[in-house]
Formats: sequence, structure tokens, C-alpha cells
Amino acid sequence: MRIATWNVNGIRARLGFVQHWLRARRPDAVALQELKVAEEAFPHEEIAACAYRALVLGQKGWNGVAVLAREELPAEITARGLSGQEDFGARLLSARVGEGADALELASVYVPNGKDVDHDDFPRKLAWLDALAGFLDAHADPARPFVLGGDFNVVPAAIDSWNEAKLAGRIFHTDEERKRFARLLEGGLVDLFRRHHPETAAFSWWDYRGGAFHRKQGLRIDFLLATPPVAERTAEVAIDRDWRKKVEGLTPSDHAPVVAELSGG
Repeated sequence: MRIATWNVNGIRARLGFVQHWLRARRPDAVALQELKVAEEAFPHEEIAACAYRALVLGQKGWNGVAVLAREELPAEITARGLSGQEDFGARLLSARVGEGADALELASVYVPNGKDVDHDDFPRKLAWLDALAGFLDAHADPARPFVLGGDFNVVPAAIDSWNEAKLAGRIFHTDEERKRFARLLEGGLVDLFRRHHPETAAFSWWDYRGGAFHRKQGLRIDFLLATPPVAERTAEVAIDRDWRKKVEGLTPSDHAPVVAELSGG
């Protein structure tokens, strides 16, 4: 089973690009973030043309998350939204995908940016992460197959930043954010990429400006976090960096997909 997470930075703007990727990589289930469309405007037909169904929590112009599943796989929503955090918009959707030994629950999450440590959104971001931890405590049984995929807008450690010395203490790099990310792992989730690549400095997001991608000035802020039953099945995890490049003249997202290969259950 192949699972992935990807902040597409606008599903309408990136639709052709996403279709190319789906047809080339053929994941079984995908957590998407930053759709920037209302639910009724989601391009279901175009996604179905690639042999996928989409479960969507949308919002016009901002945020928005989805879980895509190959059309032959059963898929049903298990949670919509994060209780008590509705003011921050459409940022969490969880779905059960598959059946039998290969079935798992995949949650797509888009953590608030926080803007700046001095901005009013920063403490609200921390509260959102606290609420996410509470959701996982109640919803993610460590003994069952569960994956939390998404854009966390947190750099967990120095190795995940292109310039920790310069950026330490700034947004995404603060002790407060890192403590909350660590709490998710302490609650029983495993960072699949870091488990397989403990000493690799690799990034999943690069600013569009200043040639950041080509200068390797990125951050690792997109993750597949999984319970032990999934972690034990994971054969490989990669950041699909090639899909941060243009494809047939189409502009990519500023994020690259993160993809994990699972063995049979």
C-alpha cells in the first residue's frame, strides 16, 4: 500500500499537476491540504478521471483538506474538523480507507501557520496543536493502523531546517511549537521519514522566491506520522522532490509530496 501527504497550494491552480502525479505515482490513499475551494467547488470529476474518489472538508479561498482513495478502495469519513477550533477553518479530515488487513485510518491535517511569534495567531496556533493532541488521545488508538498526514508548519529539529542558526526562535522553529510536535510523538505516533532516514537533512517546502528550491533553502514541515502497526509495515519513505519541479510547463506547489510504501498487513 502506498500512502502520501501533499499540500497542493490550491487544488484548482494545481489540478493538472495533481492529475499528472496521481497517474505517475498511483498512491492508494493521499492526504491533501490547502485546497482553497468550497466543498461544492471541489473538482470531483477531474479526480475521478484519474480513478480516485475524494472525501473533502472545504473552505472558499482558504485552508481545506481532503483524503483521496483509489476508486476500488472503500473509504468513509470518520472525523470532520477539530472540535473547539472551528474559527481557524477547515483543517482536519479523517477517513478509513481499505478493508481487511490493509485497512487504515488516514487523517489529513493543515496546522495553522501562526504568521510570527509576536502575532496574535501564534498562541492560537499553539492552542490548535494542543487540541490536535487531544483529538489524537481520543481518536488514534496506538494499537490500530492510523496515519496523520499533513502540513504541520513546524520544524521539529535543527536537521529539518536549512539554517537553524539563523531561524532558531522564529516561527516554525520555536521551543513552544517543537514541544507540541514532540507531544504527538510521545502519544504514540512515529515520524515515518525520520524513522527510515535518521540523519538525512531533507526538506518538503521551499519558498517560491529567491531561488530557494535550487539553493536548497527549505524546511521539512510535511509529515506522515503513524501508529506502530503502520510504522512496522513501512518499507520506505521519501520526499517526492521531483514533483516540486515544473511538469509540462505546469507550476508546482511550494510543497513536495511525502510518500510511504507499506508492506501487507
